[in-house]
Amino acid sequence: MGGSVSCCISPGESPKIHRREVELEECPITTTEDVSEDTGTYLQHISDRELPDELAQEANPSDHPRASTLFLNKSQTDVREKRKSNYLNHQMSPGLLTKKYSSCSTIFIDDSTVSQPNLKSTIKCVALAIYYHIKNRDSNRSLDIFDEKKHPLTVKKVPEDYSVVDPEHKLIYRFIRTLFSSAQLTAECAIVTLVYLERLLTYAEMDICPCNWKRIVLGAILLASKVWDDQAVWNVDYCQILKDITVEDMNEMERHFLELLQFNINVPASVYAKYYFDLRSLADENNLSFPLEPLNNKRAQKLEAISRLCEDKYKDLCKSAMRRSVSVDNLVGIKNTHAVLS
Repeated sequence: MGGSVSCCISPGESPKIHRREVELEECPITTTEDVSEDTGTYLQHISDRELPDELAQEANPSDHPRASTLFLNKSQTDVREKRKSNYLNHQMSPGLLTKKYSSCSTIFIDDSTVSQPNLKSTIKCVALAIYYHIKNRDSNRSLDIFDEKKHPLTVKKVPEDYSVVDPEHKLIYRFIRTLFSSAQLTAECAIVTLVYLERLLTYAEMDICPCNWKRIVLGAILLASKVWDDQAVWNVDYCQILKDITVEDMNEMERHFLELLQFNINVPASVYAKYYFDLRSLADENNLSFPLEPLNNKRAQKLEAISRLCEDKYKDLCKSAMRRSVSVDNLVGIKNTHAVLS
């Protein structure tokens, strides 16, 4: 369940196995026979086993915190076009006119934090990220297990142009909101859903397109709810929300989703935080502002209590760390004594 390098994978199905073989050939392992007796047994340092910076930068953004998210890159084309159009037409962005700004007398803050995001705003941002994935996709690579015509979610006949017409942002938002409200999922689950979705697109080398976006999003939500929430929603519960889908179909889709992820469902805290702040950047660039409210006495006291609690925890951690060991770097105040020569 670790990172993409250490997760449980099948050698025959891993797209990264060729690269790992090349790395092993270029970096031969030194055995104890190659080391002289006076040097002792050779142990490889932990830094030698880590990925180089060049490979880390090329890593999957859902695995590495420094790699840029895919949805933010795909949205830049539309953002640049909007800015260019506003500049040529001498128009001001409508978001700047409706946005609330703090002053000396009034401070506006939103109730969304990285640990407790706003549910409605987060779902809107995730739906917008999926919208840009579909709109600015490179091709139409897909798999049969996610094809809506071969595995329909409803008994209604799938339109003939289902694989050509891109869904609107509102349609994607309504689909995700229905699942989250019915299953009572949290905003954190929405962020993990986007992480799994981009990890699937990278690992399986496929695209999210009009013919498969619903089943891919459903599979990501299904997996994220089981990994993130303590009381996960069962597959049969989703069948009550989407009444025309069978439990067998849900199980098969979940199994294929896990296999394509190479059973790597780990989401580090740094990756989660990166996706949260990139979603906020996406919201600012597309005028999807988080709800702002003026800071009152009650909220100020609450923020002060939270800050004091975090400060006390930090002090306790520092004290416990100093009791366990003392670094030589901290011995700044100790002066050298003069030697006495007899």
